[in-house]
Amino acid sequence: MRILVTNDDGIHAPGMAVLEDIANAMSDDVWICAPSEEQSGAGHSLTLNRPVRLHKHGEKRYAVSGTPTDSVMMALRTVMDSPPDLILSGINRGANLADDITYSGTVSAAIEGALAGIRSIALSQVYAREGMADDVPFDAAREWAPKVIAPLLDAPNTPRTLININFPPLKASQIKGIRVTRQGFHDYSRGSVVEGRDPRGYKYYWFGLHAIEHTLDHGTDLEAIDEGYISVTPLQLDLTHHEALPALTERFET
Repeated sequence: MRILVTNDDGIHAPGMAVLEDIANAMSDDVWICAPSEEQSGAGHSLTLNRPVRLHKHGEKRYAVSGTPTDSVMMALRTVMDSPPDLILSGINRGANLADDITYSGTVSAAIEGALAGIRSIALSQVYAREGMADDVPFDAAREWAPKVIAPLLDAPNTPRTLININFPPLKASQIKGIRVTRQGFHDYSRGSVVEGRDPRGYKYYWFGLHAIEHTLDHGTDLEAIDEGYISVTPLQLDLTHHEALPALTERFET
């Protein structure tokens, strides 16, 4: 089995090293192609206004001066001589739950793989404390990821779908199990924008990642993580609101 490993935290991120170890235990044909630098929040964006550089860091190991989507595209179209059987994206430093997945470079790298018809899985390690930076413990993801990935490998791979996995902020021994979940939803009306001033007195702003309310609806990824379970969420790329089609069509009929 040929595996492509990518992420949005950058090729040197601790979570990348964890996922690379997991991939190497599954296969002897593992390729790395990831952003040169952190691209968190890049979403499914492409680099269109400047050239993308490709840097080789070793055998089957490449970095791209662009987004996670750039990295997957470069891997499939330039780096690899044949496509992978599996794309693993992560392990992200922090959660990719609920509607945060629309911002996520980790999930978007898996989306690009799904668009190419390749089985794709995004993996993220939730952490509990703010300000941990690179000090996020990946023990839960390291121990549980192989157990979660294994049943997915021979499952039907529906076209234009992917799997989003999140590990709760617990020790591996404290995790209660695995739940298949649906996407939850946050209340972004209470998100924060933090204002500051630079040394020259000009204002700048940081988008805060705290104080976002969410409802732990039954069966969601948010509920699973809150209750100590790993969430496994199947996602689809069709964003059409099918229930609205008949009523909307009526408005334009002549």
